[in-house]
Amino acid sequence: MNILQNELKKHINKLVRPLQDEDELRVTLKAKLTKKEFKLLECWAKDEDIEALKLKLHLDDDKYQELSSKLVKKLNQEKIKQQICN
Repeated sequence: MNILQNELKKHINKLVRPLQDEDELRVTLKAKLTKKEFKLLECWAKDEDIEALKLKLHLDDDKYQELSSKLVKKLNQEKIKQQICN
């Protein structure tokens, strides 16, 4: 099951190479993202309840929006894209 790959494809504007396999991707993303960013990405990928995640991470609506924006921007940085692709 490639849930992280599918979720990344939704948020990354342009991929020129295929993504790493799921296990490699998980390791790379854990190293490059903050814990909150990674948990948010996993929550999106697993289609989990956002409200529960916001409570768990102590995020209000503004902080959630800020974290989401930062995560998507970070995923679209060339350096990150190069590292998560084969």
